[in-house]
Amino acid sequence: MHRRLFCAAAALAPAIFSLTAPSAAQSLKADQPIVLVVPFAPGGNLDTVARAVAPELGAKLGRNVVIENKPGAGGVIGASMVARANPDGHTLLVTTPNAITVAPFMVKTDYTLKQFAPVGGLGSSSQIVAVQPNSEFKTMQQLLDKAKSKSGAVTIGHSGLGTTNHIALLRLEQATGARFTAVPFKGSAPAITALLGGQIDAIIDQVTSSSANIKAGKFQGLAVLSDQRDRFLPDVPTLAEAGVADFTSMTQSGLVAPAGTPEPIINELNKALNEALKADAVLNRLHNSGSIALAITPQQWQDILTAEWETAKTLRDQGKLAAE
Repeated sequence: MHRRLFCAAAALAPAIFSLTAPSAAQSLKADQPIVLVVPFAPGGNLDTVARAVAPELGAKLGRNVVIENKPGAGGVIGASMVARANPDGHTLLVTTPNAITVAPFMVKTDYTLKQFAPVGGLGSSSQIVAVQPNSEFKTMQQLLDKAKSKSGAVTIGHSGLGTTNHIALLRLEQATGARFTAVPFKGSAPAITALLGGQIDAIIDQVTSSSANIKAGKFQGLAVLSDQRDRFLPDVPTLAEAGVADFTSMTQSGLVAPAGTPEPIINELNKALNEALKADAVLNRLHNSGSIALAITPQQWQDILTAEWETAKTLRDQGKLAAE
């Protein structure tokens, strides 16, 4: 069952723009808002980025842009909602690649990649491993050493099964030989709350949603997973500085529409989105949250999604992603 779905997704992804319905309206409806579905709880990376861009996107489109949080199942609940939505451009999913390219490899979903049409990018953020300031782990190397010597002894929270953070954790285990006890949450915000409460040892998160706690002294950043130190947290070392070479992981976010959304509407949305991402107000909001704008074409966003699908397929074939 899963294999047939995956093969179908791979075969149809390049043809995603051919799925437009000939009878569909070719422009956005007058006076109807755009709903941005965030498939995680408020306060996390995607929610932060969406709320940074939404006001200016609404101004460019000349209509209200509404954020609707639909958390659960690592983004699957919100993604399912958008996959079933009317393909008229008024219901869009705010997503990292993983909710629509990784989750179908792990759990039973009613969608695959072919159920979505790419609109464009939103933001890009470094990922980070953070602990409490009073943690026994003062460096990333200390955390990795314990996770290597005592399998499962270190609990680390992430934003949900199949999310960018979960995949980064799997790849980190693969690269280092460490074995963590992973604790999934319904988004970054609940994971952050759990670390603040001392319920877990560490989190793997985006700089976007963790930087405020780090700057406030509530968290200690052990390492960023980008190839260079993050400009928003220049005092936090890279993973390479902690002795893990050839490993980077960034979180890219963007918008997708239901498959069948007419290409003129996709282009209208992409144009407005990229214009919004150039606005000083948006750049400042993204900067303050630790993210940078990702103004790209629908095809460039599709290329990112397809590449992540291939990564997920490789992890599945290696037995790193368990189908449920």
